[in-house]
Amino acid sequence: MQKNSIQILSKLAVPIISKGRFFKEKKTHLRSDFQRDRDRIIHSTAFRRLKHKTQVFINTSGDHFRTRITHSFEVAQIARTLSKYFNLNEDLCETISLAHDLGHTPFGHAGEDSLNNCMKAYGGFDHNIQTIRTILFLENRYYEFKGLNLTFETLDGLLKHNGPIKNLKKYDKILGKNYFKNKIKFSLSPSLEAQIASISDDIAYNSHDVEDGLKSNLFTLQDLEKIPVLNQIILKHKKKIKSYSIDLIIRQIIREIINEMVKDIIQTTQKNIKKYKINDLNSVYKSKYPIICFSKRMKNFDKNIKIFLRKKMYFHKSVIANTRNGKKIIRKLFLSIKKNPNRYINVGKYDKSDIVRTICDFIAGMTDRYAINLYNKIK
Repeated sequence: MQKNSIQILSKLAVPIISKGRFFKEKKTHLRSDFQRDRDRIIHSTAFRRLKHKTQVFINTSGDHFRTRITHSFEVAQIARTLSKYFNLNEDLCETISLAHDLGHTPFGHAGEDSLNNCMKAYGGFDHNIQTIRTILFLENRYYEFKGLNLTFETLDGLLKHNGPIKNLKKYDKILGKNYFKNKIKFSLSPSLEAQIASISDDIAYNSHDVEDGLKSNLFTLQDLEKIPVLNQIILKHKKKIKSYSIDLIIRQIIREIINEMVKDIIQTTQKNIKKYKINDLNSVYKSKYPIICFSKRMKNFDKNIKIFLRKKMYFHKSVIANTRNGKKIIRKLFLSIKKNPNRYINVGKYDKSDIVRTICDFIAGMTDRYAINLYNKIK
């Protein structure tokens, strides 16, 4: 079965058989290397906790708003569609998509900002690097090694979620100096699978934050009509307002936005493959430009929608109130735990040489409600 898979994959795809892992393991004929990676992510504690972590709205504010886990599934679904179209390694693409937010703090980006401020003197905090810490050190489920022992290809894709890495200072401080020992070539471009996971993240949070914002009445369809690309879609569906509920119309609009962005990526990527003469996996890694990307028209839409959401949603007074509260909770937890780590953490389980980083790991792993409950106990 896997032999057939190898034959039908594109020359631009990461092969089904991995280059390896830090710790050698027996192969299994039941699953490929990347299927095993995906399953390890899904079965991890950090992944389960994402269901109680904020996307935009604090997790306790409504049952139907997105959380980090629903967002991760939505990213994976979009990524698989694109990966299948280009005949790439779907399992790798899905794994990176599902794992990309494992390092997020409670209370979304507000929590990240607050924890980063608390950690300023100790190397800082970054949710992308925290994802790698979670995978390498914090998820312990095996007798033979710490972490999940994922493939080098999966680690490469997660490390390069935002493209090639030029400056390793923050990585060395948070993960340990030269941890990867030349197993990862940081200056090379990520695989097409990783690029797809990254752009699918953009598609998912742009479109679904629009849906959550509309459903929570932070803005209206009329507010969105000035945005190019969206205006044509909205005008087409608004004609049906007498026949269908506003909820159904919003769902149709969101479906069409995702569809437009996916089609645009397919067309732009096909042009880029020709333009940059991408004819094998090596040329993907050596490319100086992203290959999977939007056209100029769609980049403009992406930029405009982000500006709109920042203004109307992320900085809306009701969201800001929760954001401030989230920041306050993270800061209070950090200072209280730092005063007396043994009271809150089983320190024996962690690296005692860097207790502040251990406290950071503990707080980053919390769900929204766990953080709120602990804060109320120590307030």
